[in-house]
Amino acid sequence: MTTYIDNKKVYFDHEVLEKYEAGVELFGFEVKSLKNSQGSLDGAYVLIRGGEAFVMNMLIPPYQEKNTPKDYEPRRNRRLLITKKDMAKLAGTETDRGLTIVPVSIYNKNNLIKISVAVVRGKKKYDKREVTKRREVDRSVRREFSDR
Repeated sequence: MTTYIDNKKVYFDHEVLEKYEAGVELFGFEVKSLKNSQGSLDGAYVLIRGGEAFVMNMLIPPYQEKNTPKDYEPRRNRRLLITKKDMAKLAGTETDRGLTIVPVSIYNKNNLIKISVAVVRGKKKYDKREVTKRREVDRSVRREFSDR
């Protein structure tokens, strides 16, 4: 399993409640671009409309600029291929106030491109400060033990 793109900011900015795995509907040149680890999940989110899930605002630049169609949009909406059971759960959580569905990573599984999406709740500023403080304390403790 090869990870192509990670959205590490999700774990800092949000509290992850649940994770799901889904396929993504892509063009061939988008797959090649992802396999070169080109792309970004910053600012991307998932919307559920009409019984289908879509990834919005995910950037996948063209693999070869001159060989892509003229009307290609790098931030186009891409459909998620997800099971009906998971779709029903996600649709229920989307209506809850304060919860968001965001993509976490894009990876390869059995020669298929998969995307990991998570149901998250935003952290407050003081929660983020607490996380950085805890990280610094852990780092200093590890330094003390490694010196001895």
